Amino acid sequence: MKYEAILFDLDGTLLNTLSDLGNAVNRVLSGHNFPVHPIDAYRYFVGDGLEMLITRVLPEGKGDEAMIHTCMEEFNQEYARNRNNETTLYPGISEMLDMVRAHGMKMAILSNKPQEFTQYCADDYLSKWKFEAILGHQASIPHKPDPTGALAIARRMGIAPASFLYLGDTGVDMQTACSAGMFPAGALWGFRSSAELEANGAKAVVHHPSEVAGLCA
Repeated sequence: MKYEAILFDLDGTLLNTLSDLGNAVNRVLSGHNFPVHPIDAYRYFVGDGLEMLITRVLPEGKGDEAMIHTCMEEFNQEYARNRNNETTLYPGISEMLDMVRAHGMKMAILSNKPQEFTQYCADDYLSKWKFEAILGHQASIPHKPDPTGALAIARRMGIAPASFLYLGDTGVDMQTACSAGMFPAGALWGFRSSAELEANGAKAVVHHPSEVAGLCA
């Protein structure tokens, strides 16, 4: 099938944000004299929104509502100041986006990252390419894997969900794609494994961005 559009996850799919996210959270934890985590551990902490991220990293018995809220606010301040220290496009992403554009496919982004930071990241690293929609988490849209955001993007673009290729790097992304009626493709250069992607419905997995061309043909 020839797809008309491609919907991208952001963190772990287009951008390697792991170090900046992990370092920001670790600074928050250090400020409360809580243990910090290895950056690689954040591969499994991120992906389900900020509240869940903070809930996962807090020590057992410390994750009451007030502490979670406080740490979320502190994270927002830390990440706003340091979101660009180590973040980069993954190798091959620029060429892949050029290829998608050359195929005449429209592009959009859907992230569980808060809307403000989703837009900042897109402006900082992806302004060379046109995205029809850039949607992060906001109060009116549930976190992925709820398909509300994906379906809202499809309506905004006037393209049927079945005509979307959805590229993401987590099981949550694959669940979102399946629930929205989009083609779920897993990116193996991101934060999670092929086993997780396939267990959650991936119909294709790609090891490098250059392989996305084969899905778009």
